[in-house]
Amino acid sequence: MAEEKKTTAKGKARAKRVEEKDKVKAGKPESTGGAPVGAVMVVGGGVGGIQASLELANLGYKVYLVDSSPSIGGVMGMLDKTFPTNECSMCILSPKMVEVASNINIEVITLADVLSVEGEPGDMRVRLRIRPRYVDIDKCTGCGDCTAKCPVKIPDPYNAGLDMTRCIRVPFPQAVPGAAVIEGEVCRYINKGKCGNCVKVCQAGAIDFEQKEKEEIYSVGMVIASPGYKPFDASRKTEYGYGVYDNVVTSLEFERILGANGPTQGHVVRPSDGREVKKLAFVQCVGSRDVTVGNGYCSSVCCMYATKQALIAKEHLSSIEPTIFFIDMRAYGKDFEKYYVNAEAKFGVRYVRGLVSGIRERQRTKNLLLRYADEDGCTREEEFDLVVLSIGLEAPCGLKEGLGVEVNGYGFAEADSFLPVLSSKPGVLVCGAAQEPKDIPDTVTQATAAAGMASQALHGARNTLLTRREHPPERDVSGEEPRVGAIICRCGSNIGGFVDVPAVVEYARGLPGVVFAEERLYACSQDAQEWIRQVVDEHKLNRLVVASCTPRTHQPLFRETLQSAGVNKYLFEMANIREHCSWVHMKEPENATRKAQYLVKMAVEKARRLEPLAEGESEVIPRGLVIGGGVAGMNAALNLARSGFQVYLVEKEGELGGLARNIRFNRDGADVQEYLRGLVEAVEREELITVFKGHRVVDVSGFVGQFKTLVRDGEGRETLLEHGAVIVATGGGQYQPAEYRYGEDGHVLTQWELEERIAEKDGSLKEAKRVVMIQCVGSREEERPYCSKVCCTEAVKNALALKELSPSTEVFVLYRDIRTYGFREDLYREAREAGVVFVRFDDDARPEVREVAGALQVRVPDANLGNETVVLNADLVVLSVGVTANPDNAELAPMLKVPRNAEGFFLEAHMKLRPVDFATDGVFVCGLAHAPKSIEESVAQAAAAAARAESVLCKDRIVTEGVVAVVDAERCSGCRICVELCPFEAITYDADRRVAVVNPSLCKGCGTCTAACTAGASRLQGFRSDQIFEQIEAAASAWWD
Repeated sequence: MAEEKKTTAKGKARAKRVEEKDKVKAGKPESTGGAPVGAVMVVGGGVGGIQASLELANLGYKVYLVDSSPSIGGVMGMLDKTFPTNECSMCILSPKMVEVASNINIEVITLADVLSVEGEPGDMRVRLRIRPRYVDIDKCTGCGDCTAKCPVKIPDPYNAGLDMTRCIRVPFPQAVPGAAVIEGEVCRYINKGKCGNCVKVCQAGAIDFEQKEKEEIYSVGMVIASPGYKPFDASRKTEYGYGVYDNVVTSLEFERILGANGPTQGHVVRPSDGREVKKLAFVQCVGSRDVTVGNGYCSSVCCMYATKQALIAKEHLSSIEPTIFFIDMRAYGKDFEKYYVNAEAKFGVRYVRGLVSGIRERQRTKNLLLRYADEDGCTREEEFDLVVLSIGLEAPCGLKEGLGVEVNGYGFAEADSFLPVLSSKPGVLVCGAAQEPKDIPDTVTQATAAAGMASQALHGARNTLLTRREHPPERDVSGEEPRVGAIICRCGSNIGGFVDVPAVVEYARGLPGVVFAEERLYACSQDAQEWIRQVVDEHKLNRLVVASCTPRTHQPLFRETLQSAGVNKYLFEMANIREHCSWVHMKEPENATRKAQYLVKMAVEKARRLEPLAEGESEVIPRGLVIGGGVAGMNAALNLARSGFQVYLVEKEGELGGLARNIRFNRDGADVQEYLRGLVEAVEREELITVFKGHRVVDVSGFVGQFKTLVRDGEGRETLLEHGAVIVATGGGQYQPAEYRYGEDGHVLTQWELEERIAEKDGSLKEAKRVVMIQCVGSREEERPYCSKVCCTEAVKNALALKELSPSTEVFVLYRDIRTYGFREDLYREAREAGVVFVRFDDDARPEVREVAGALQVRVPDANLGNETVVLNADLVVLSVGVTANPDNAELAPMLKVPRNAEGFFLEAHMKLRPVDFATDGVFVCGLAHAPKSIEESVAQAAAAAARAESVLCKDRIVTEGVVAVVDAERCSGCRICVELCPFEAITYDADRRVAVVNPSLCKGCGTCTAACTAGASRLQGFRSDQIFEQIEAAASAWWD
């Protein structure tokens, strides 16, 4: 009876949400005969498609999110952790998935493939083939009764086939939609008319065997293709024994082994016998950088995910000995080099530079013998318990056939040289790994950029198909005794593997004020949000505590759920029993459980004393400010202007262009200066852009939606600019070398100086018999411990250009690792084929440049020859110098209240999911101000930053946070300590009343003023002294329980 009640309640909750969605579906757009359609179809439901969909809905468009799988989430949903922060992948993705599911302006269409795309931008028709699910999504409650009774077992796709699931099942706990799916190919009822167990046990009547495959046509304004990638089939590399030897697994399979919700609950054991792994090997470049399988490109992510998996494996099993066999370590992204260096130096991950030629199995032990050639050219064999093949990323199916976009020789979407989200087909934008192999931050950036580009084309139709969500009236709980609900999350085994969750639940049930306590496998899943709404309603809860992971990513989700249940969202408290408990006490399960109980008690005691808080509103000035007039800044300004917003573009130099003025051609051979001239002309003739050349930002005040910026020219004249959002595009610099005789000898150049000569067809270059290039000058060293990302490509590009200009010229490239990621690998291969010689050196045995008999001589210990010194007489020495942060960032950062990292680049809000946002609302970053990157990457990031800024500027008003400081005027002494200390300048002094006044739009709720106020006049909402003291007392009393 209780189960029936639960199912009915969940069904009602789901039906209510479906009813809201149907209101939108009824407005399915038709062709408008000229006016653009205010809807966009996003093809692919991975992290890129999710990001694009949420961004578009936020910008005022109806979205159809289409995925060929039964759930959105893509490959990121299968990952255990993400590099370089080692955050739980699903923990940061699941709130985004739930946000998609709860957004009534996003319609999720699963099990669907695109058959054709027709029409022009603004008026396009997409034909979909939708396969039957055999389960009514609107009725299914995801209870799992059908799965328990289904007799047909199949390999579980979510666990990469490492264990079995049933023919009918919910794809994974956090799936969206959270409904079951039936595999029609193996279902007994569909194929033989027998069984039907699922129909018998489904109380909701959700099973529908009458569903048929169907085709539907959708009218949209634009299409964004984000179909992700296809993992390389490792069985094609027969020498590695995949599919033959049980203990040879792919990297995606190993990711599931590491997963807390995987087939082994995160225990690192062998598939053959379940024995713990001691020696673990990773083989890199399986299906990448390999022309024999047709994949000459680098898959860009494998080096880093192998390093991550090695570290996570050691975290799970400290005795494990991981070895990574690699060719070049491509740790090129932001903070990747530090991650790689720490893995080797601090955590003992062993890196072996060598090619693995084959693997064979010892029949008795099932151990594996790896045969490889090391740097000395010697063939060696080594025995391991488990081998992980780091498989590459292949192009997805359907780009050309269904979407109609041109593809390159590898099958990836052909894209514009300077803006890679532009495909060959007008109206179809492309992002993520479908365009080129890339990691999560770059995928999210491109997805946001694509959403912004779609908005540019459709901004005249903004909000025309949008439905506004109305929350239920808020219950007045002021006269009620606290009724606290405590939800304890297992987070798979992230928490449940170390904390006795049932014991914590039982402890919570005995706490004062708690009327309901229960555990959930994943409290952040879509299904769990519906369940929480039901629980709040059934038990008349007026306070909610969730004990799970970090409030940094999950607090907004649970607050939104509470608000949708009709309770003020600030009557919510969170206990972090993952980062603060299970992860730091994973070797002490008893202490972890006790600490979790203490944390829950503290959260409950505070929750009992919480009061409803009100949010404010403020108007938005629909203008943007872009700081920096380089390629990134100009593109950001143009994107905002083309979306209909006025823009101020401030550049400190007397001309626009930034560092791009030094680059003559890109890796594809496109003329950068021609592109730059066109860009400058477009900016200067755009009526909505006001350019301030020779101006500097000297002061910034205000808050999101209402900023005031003072700029000053070289003669001291000042102009005050009022705007709603800020994009920081201050660019970067070039390392000025003092080594290798640069500045002493005119024959020692930088790559940019060489490129200039090549572009000018300098005749002296043809006379050079030998040119020596030296990599990593000013990068990957103690002062600048990062990879500058562009230097290897720049060197290879210029080396090829030199060989084309003078085929007889010998070109040597001295390197530590060649980091030509993605399709840049083709350039590297072409250079080798053209006769460019690559000589590797170790960090502790760097080259020397000398003057001998009036000529340059380069001496380098060749790491491939046992550090035997190679002597090269050179006509030219070319230094690949690194990218440095703009020194102006140090002055600008405190004005904008935004952070920088140790190297001086700006620090984004979240490396994976908010790569262009700052923690300060309304301020965004792009280009070299963020980190070293190529021109096309800067342009994509500029488009993303513009889209994020547009999400602020397109609104008439914005809602301000409820957790802000307030000042009790009667107690305030007017000392002004808080005014001086406030890092956000949110407090001013009212001289007439002689009291401090807080601007809630500026206040970030940091509590500095409250801590400093000697009179106790400043109070932080939600963090009153009595609430904090009760938490402290709860912790102390729990200790003595």
